[in-house]
This record gives sequence, structure tokens and C-alpha cells, in this order.
Amino acid sequence: MPAILLAGLAMGAVGALAAKLDGPIFHVVSIVFSGGWSWACFAFLVGYFRQSKVAAVLLASSALAVGVVVYYLSKALSPVAPIGMDVAGESSVGDAAPGILFWGIAAFLFGAPVGLFGNLARIPGIAGLSFRLLIPLIAFYETSVRLDVEEATAGPVPAATWSAIRVLAALAAVALVGHTLWRWRTRRDSLKVGAESH
Repeated sequence: MPAILLAGLAMGAVGALAAKLDGPIFHVVSIVFSGGWSWACFAFLVGYFRQSKVAAVLLASSALAVGVVVYYLSKALSPVAPIGMDVAGESSVGDAAPGILFWGIAAFLFGAPVGLFGNLARIPGIAGLSFRLLIPLIAFYETSVRLDVEEATAGPVPAATWSAIRVLAALAAVALVGHTLWRWRTRRDSLKVGAESH
């Protein structure tokens, strides 16, 4: 349990600090961590790796809330600014407190169902497929919207990052469907062979 909360803390810190550092890799990391899909993926994975549905819900909510609070708190503290930028005029923690509280509570509430869906994704076969497709679909939808709305003003690095995420999300969805159908067919064929041998 502490390891999961530490993972949430690390995710929040890395995401916020990457936005403050200069360089294309940090820019890409910042873009990935500013997307809602990556936070949903984190809560989903927390739930997926829990045996108990109750633990999946509670740990996903708690870890996501910790990560989001650390993310916004780190951004408010703004310990590092990109080269050539002035840190004057950055918001203080006091100014950011209502937003931190709001997003922390929202993350806690949002983390519960996503953690549960992650746990339900463990169901083998077609029954769990819709849950396994959740994160690729969220990532595909979010990046598609961003490309439609923000591509012209975002610049080449965000547009390329969103495009890559969208392609990877589509490939992940195809792979998940293909893997599920292959396992279903293999299981069906083995049952058929077993029935014929009797």
C-alpha cells in the first residue's frame, strides 16, 4: 500500500517538474502527464493489480488523489523554471489551494470507478474486454479532441506527441481485441478436441 501511494506521489512530482525543465524529452513527459488519460491509466493499473475490488477502489482513489495534489502543489511551488523564463508572477500555494482541493477531491472520486474497472479488466475473455479497452479508448478520444481543437496553436511537439499517443492507443485496442479473440478461439478449439477424444 505505501508503495502505491509513493507511486502516486512520484507521478505527480515528475509530471509537474517536467513542465518546468527545458528540453524536448521533458516537454513530451509534461504533455503526457498533463493528459487525463495518463492519470486514468494510473488508477486503472492500481485497480488491475489488486486482488480485492475494495482494495482496488480505495487504493486507486487514494493514490490518484495523492498524485494530483502533489502535481498541482509542485506546480504552485514552481521550484524550477525553464531556461530564460522568469518565475516572477507564479501563483503561490495559497492562491492555488482551492484548485488543489478541487482537483484532489475530483481525483479521489474519479479514481474509485476507474480502479474498479481496472480490477474488472482481470476477468478473462470477452467479458473483461470492454474494461480492458477503457484506457486506449480514453487516450484515443482525448488526443483526437486535442488535435482537433489545439493542434494549430500548440506547436509541433504537442501535436506529434498527441498523434503518437493516438496511434499507440489504436494499436493497443486492436492488440487487446486480437489477443482476446485468439484466446477465446484457442480455448474453444481445445474444448472441441477434448470432447472429440471422449
